[in-house]
Amino acid sequence: MIKIVGIAMALSLVCLQGLALAGSYERPKIQLPEPRGYVTDHAQAIDGDWKERIRSVCQDLERKTGVEMVVVTVPSIKPFTSANEYAAAVYEKWGIGSTQQEHGMLVLVAVQERQAAITLGRQMLPVITPAVLDQVGRESLQPPIELGHFGEGLYRTVVALASPAQDVRVDTVAKGHSKGLGVWLALFTTIVALSFFWWITRPDLRHPYRRIQKGEYWGTGQGGFGGNWGGFGGGTGGEGFR
Repeated sequence: MIKIVGIAMALSLVCLQGLALAGSYERPKIQLPEPRGYVTDHAQAIDGDWKERIRSVCQDLERKTGVEMVVVTVPSIKPFTSANEYAAAVYEKWGIGSTQQEHGMLVLVAVQERQAAITLGRQMLPVITPAVLDQVGRESLQPPIELGHFGEGLYRTVVALASPAQDVRVDTVAKGHSKGLGVWLALFTTIVALSFFWWITRPDLRHPYRRIQKGEYWGTGQGGFGGNWGGFGGGTGGEGFR
């Protein structure tokens, strides 16, 4: 019974504390595990077949949506006081998710304590709501872990989390910014082009010596720069400087 309460408590903490958003906080100075891909099984609690299934779900989710989901097992949460704290520390250290760690999901299980935690990036909150998380914990994660079936429990969990995350598109914001930049770039290019065409239709704005050489005059044709007295061109015929 104590073990069951431990799991439920860890999952409740994730919900009550904003689904364990990644962030800086004071935590024990310990050596955290190093990442080994989508499945980091430091506790060696997942059989090979389950591990491949979990990896396939995570890989497919990231390929389709850009959301990075990682599964981690550890022998114990010590010296952390909860799986929730351990998961938040791992999430932050590994930089799970995309820009600013906002599109990531981490599922962590501590084998000795039979505790589990799910840590989410900020942009996943509208999709993986507290109600969804509670259902995933009660139906997919908690029962198998109580029996020591870690591979099965984690596989069912990633499938349950990947289902509502299918509609997420990590590059939506980036595309929106690129689209806005493209509009401004097109506008700037148009202005430059119009300015250039306006300039080439104004002989008076081009080099005066070139105009004189070619006999180009603007206005009355009465001697260019010299006005009525002839200037460089001489007379009113506009023959130019020869």
